[in-house]
Amino acid sequence: MNRRAPNLLLIFAAALAVSCSNSEPIVANEKEDAVEGRGADTDKWWDALPRREWGAYERVLDSDPWFEVYRISPDTYAIYEPGQFEEVISFLIVGETRALLFDTGLGVARIEPVIASLTDHNVTVVNSHSHYDHIGGNYEFGRIAGVDDPYARSHMSGAPNETVGEFLRGDWVWKPLPDGVTPDNFEIKPYAVSETIADGDIIDLGGIRLEVISTPGHSPDSICLFDREGRRLFMGDTFYLAPLYAHIEGADFSNYKASVERLAALQTDIDILITAHNVPVADGSYLGRLHDAFEAIEANRADFVETDGAYEYAFDGFSIIAPAPNE
Repeated sequence: MNRRAPNLLLIFAAALAVSCSNSEPIVANEKEDAVEGRGADTDKWWDALPRREWGAYERVLDSDPWFEVYRISPDTYAIYEPGQFEEVISFLIVGETRALLFDTGLGVARIEPVIASLTDHNVTVVNSHSHYDHIGGNYEFGRIAGVDDPYARSHMSGAPNETVGEFLRGDWVWKPLPDGVTPDNFEIKPYAVSETIADGDIIDLGGIRLEVISTPGHSPDSICLFDREGRRLFMGDTFYLAPLYAHIEGADFSNYKASVERLAALQTDIDILITAHNVPVADGSYLGRLHDAFEAIEANRADFVETDGAYEYAFDGFSIIAPAPNE
C-alpha cells in the first residue's frame, strides 16, 4: 500500500530532470473522505503527480486511460496506476519462454488485455503479497503461483465492497474511474492459485531466473523475487521510497526487521530495487539504510511523530510507520 512520497526521493535512475511523458492536468474529484492511517502529509497527494522519475523510461500503450505502462528494462514493463492513492505498480517480466506478472494491481480496470498486448508468452501471476491493491486483477488469469500461507489463502475469496469500496472514495482517487466502476460496486473478485511456490524456489522464465525470498513483516505472506544474474530485487511492499507499513493489520515489526536483515546481507549482489509504489526503481544501497532504520527504531534511537494512532519514523528517502514503542 502507498503512499505519499517523502521529501527526499533518491532514485536510482538516469535523467531525473526529464519531464514525465504524462503531462495532462490533474483535476481532483469532489472530495468526501480523507486518506487516513497512511502517514502524515497525505492531503492533496496528487499534487506530486506526474512524478518526474517516470520520464527516464519509455512509455508504451498510451491507449488505456487508467494504466500507464513503461518499459523499465528490455525485459520488464511497469504497469502503473496513478489515479488512486496507492499508486501501485505491477511488473511484467518477459523471459525467452515464459512471462511472469508480479502483482495484478487494484482491479479497477482490467489488466489482462494490457499484458496480452505486451507479450505472447504464457503468463504466470505471482503476488508479492495479498493486500487488495496487489491482487485485484488475479481473477483474470488462469495461472497463479502462490505461497502456501493461511493469510494468503484467506484472501483468495476476494473482498466485498463493504471492505474495499472506501478506497475509491474521496481523497483516495483523483482520476475518472473506468465505465461501470463506482465506489459502490468495486470489489476484489475471488481467484484460484494453480501452483505453490516457497522460499528458495527458482522460477525459470528462460534467460531470467527469479529466486523466491520469503519476507514476512509488512504482511505474513510477503515475498521478494531476486534476479541474481540481473542484480535486481523485486521488492513488493517490503521497500519503496515512501512510508513503509509495519503497523497495519497482519503486519509484524519483529518479522519485518528479520526479513530486512536477511535482505541486507544480499546488498553486495544487488544494484537496483524494483519497487511497487510511486516510482519503479531505487538504488540497492537502500537495503543497508533500511536495515539501519529498523535497528534504530528497535533501539529507541529514532525520532517519530504520532500519526493516525501510530508512530512514523522518518529517514532519508523513506519512513517507517510502526505501532507505539513497546506496544
